Amino acid sequence: MLTILGFVMIAAFLVLIMMKKMSPMAALVLIPALFCVLVGQGAHLGDYVLKGIGDLAPTAAMLMFAIIYFGVMIDVGLFDPIVRGILKFCKADPVRVVVGTALLAAIVSLDGDGSTTFMITVSALYPLYKRLKMSLVVMTGVAATANGVMNTLPWGGPTARAATALKLDAGDIFVPMIPALAVGLVAVFALAYVLGRRERKRLGVLTLDDTLDDTRPVTGTVAEKETEQVLVGAGTGATGGTPGGTRRTTGGAGTGADDAPAADSGERTDDDDGLQVLDPQRATLRPKLYWFNAALTLALLTLLILQTLPIPVLFLLGAALALTVNFPHMKDQKARVAAHAENVLNVSGMVFAAAVFTGVLTGTGMVEHMARWLVSGVPDALGPHMGIVTGVLSIPLTYFMSNDGFYFGIVPILAEAGAAHGVAPIEIARASLVGQALHMSSPLVPAVYVLVGMAKVEFGDHTKFTVKWAALTSLVVLCAGVLFGII
Repeated sequence: MLTILGFVMIAAFLVLIMMKKMSPMAALVLIPALFCVLVGQGAHLGDYVLKGIGDLAPTAAMLMFAIIYFGVMIDVGLFDPIVRGILKFCKADPVRVVVGTALLAAIVSLDGDGSTTFMITVSALYPLYKRLKMSLVVMTGVAATANGVMNTLPWGGPTARAATALKLDAGDIFVPMIPALAVGLVAVFALAYVLGRRERKRLGVLTLDDTLDDTRPVTGTVAEKETEQVLVGAGTGATGGTPGGTRRTTGGAGTGADDAPAADSGERTDDDDGLQVLDPQRATLRPKLYWFNAALTLALLTLLILQTLPIPVLFLLGAALALTVNFPHMKDQKARVAAHAENVLNVSGMVFAAAVFTGVLTGTGMVEHMARWLVSGVPDALGPHMGIVTGVLSIPLTYFMSNDGFYFGIVPILAEAGAAHGVAPIEIARASLVGQALHMSSPLVPAVYVLVGMAKVEFGDHTKFTVKWAALTSLVVLCAGVLFGII
């Protein structure tokens, strides 16, 4: 009976959140509470929940202070020069533009929030893609796949969920996976290069002429000048003229285009003014503290990898230090914390809500009964390879269900099944991260709608283009994990 009720509880949870009948937070709390009563253990619900909260408190603290830390780093301008540098690197070469898309998305993904990553990436590069007439689904596909690989960072969500569901340390899961994930990121850059070559072959090689004489008269049609303004106008708030037009050089096969006429502007805007994404005049900027913030971030990431201290402690100390140095006045510190409070509450609240789900699933014995049933159906030949099985299953399962459903509903069962065959839960947890490259394009991920909406791309077109490449990237991560002995 516990086996049946366990699967029904998981199925009810998945169906309700996928059909959007309940929010994940409400489903994580109410459904297990109901089933706890149905199995006749309602009197122990409080014990199960408190035990779960005690186990998950470090994970919630890590996510809370990681969001504050990276939010502050964006506020003070740590990433501004990186964004400008990538845009200058891209120039008008399709190969550079697509590789720059992957690089920018990967760097901004360090904040652990997909929506922020996509907003910054699209705001920076959409005008360039439009000006060069490049395929926008290439931009969305590469950005989503790069963010998916980086989404495995301990403060990004999946690793924290895996640690939460299996009661493991997030650092123990993530750090050994770094080589495999690095290979996955290399695969994303290789993909970006290949797609950039395709775009170069289709369009030819373009170069931006930003050395026009300021005294030259305004020429060209109104349409041409408006097209030029697209390059620097979107998302920057900049005013004034723009760099000059584009000219097409000898391109790849199939371009067949003559040199494009250059539209000049009466007033030239400097590159540093034109290539801005984040507001260059925002009051939170701290240019005099840039190198301090860069050194602090580098030190924090180094200590994280070396596991000198627990990850929650590192981010707690880092957030406190960043706030104190950058915003010494109490009023400003409160304002920065308030600015990121919504993200903190959503993520931390989700972790604590998961304590109800995992607590009931474990405390009532449903996990144990389901695992025994599942193990009995696994061929003996596959039992010792449950890590690989988990990695393969993570690719479609994390696409067709939310991370909450997979990590809190499926991974614990796979871990129990693996344990019966001598596979450690930590190996199952690492293998469960494999599918994240594809997950970030799932229709169940809200951030993907930010991506396609800002890029003005149909979700269906994005899906058809991205799924095959993202799934291939996930398989590369899995193979690298197996070759390195991680999985």
